Amino acid sequence: MTTVLPRTPGRHASAATPPSTHAEPGAGPTMRYAPFALDADARRFGLTTSSMRLGPGAVSVAVRHGRRTDSDTATILLHGAAGSWTTWTPLLQAASHGETAPMDTDLTDLVIPDLPGWGDTPLPADTSELTIETMAATVADIARALGYRRWNVVAHSMGGLIALQLAAAETGATVSVGLVSATTFSVIDSVQHPMLHFGLLPGYTTLLQVMRMLRLAGASGRALVVGLARLHLLRTVVSPLFRHPGRMQSTVIAALAVELRPHGFSLASARAGSYDAVASWSRIVCPVRASAGDRDVFVSATDTDRLRNVISDFSMVTLTDAGHFGHIERPFHVLTTLRLPMRREMRKILALGPQKEEG
Repeated sequence: MTTVLPRTPGRHASAATPPSTHAEPGAGPTMRYAPFALDADARRFGLTTSSMRLGPGAVSVAVRHGRRTDSDTATILLHGAAGSWTTWTPLLQAASHGETAPMDTDLTDLVIPDLPGWGDTPLPADTSELTIETMAATVADIARALGYRRWNVVAHSMGGLIALQLAAAETGATVSVGLVSATTFSVIDSVQHPMLHFGLLPGYTTLLQVMRMLRLAGASGRALVVGLARLHLLRTVVSPLFRHPGRMQSTVIAALAVELRPHGFSLASARAGSYDAVASWSRIVCPVRASAGDRDVFVSATDTDRLRNVISDFSMVTLTDAGHFGHIERPFHVLTTLRLPMRREMRKILALGPQKEEG
């Protein structure tokens, strides 16, 4: 049984920040680096916040959803580790910007959950059942509970593992997958054999070991992260994630201070390390369009070739002058990589007609 309850704004909706831009001489918003701040006011984007309890004993998942049309196809946005639904608000602002208004039509029927352990969704008391597979199944249940039969899914970082699993498990319902700096094979290798594969992603492997130590420290570890933020040192600590850390919006750094949770990060990494990616992703039949920054420290050059060898319809675009947060650093460019594949696949579905739809 699924229970859907409206939510009052939580801690992530209490500090809504108007969009702001960093000035770059001679550059309009579409060309600026990190042109928009995170905005925690769901209503500003035409979204409703609901708590969805998907079965007896399940945690209540916080979901932002809205911009409903008469389509039965949702656009699902999945954040990564140390993230929440707000990570997508720069992309939503870019899609609605006056210079790119036609793109806004691609970002309707939105479903944006806070995945378990992040944002306003708690970890379950028993995390043994929390796997890549079960989280993908939860995302599918959320979309169906909201009345959708199909979906385009877009994911950032470790959310990419869930998006690809969703596409593998729900081949008839997944129209397309868009990946933004998805952490895939190299992260899996780094978790399984951190010393042997340290050279693949030294930044990620180092961060994982730090998170594991902070997790063992318990409340003191979390307090250290908060302390770094209060001393204005967190921007320096997380600087490898961004191409231009000094120009990154302060709301992004503040969100990392809240969401950089050692327990959650360590758990997400452990689940990635135990996941059989090849066996699952070889079942994907929809197009997968990926992008990653040219200075992305969490994506290896070998990931593209390995993904292309497993997924039949895969392509990768490199975002110039971007790090691991392309949808925040270069949201207009990311929109371009996502827009055409989503529209192309939707045209195919409409051409089939209802008598040929897969359930």
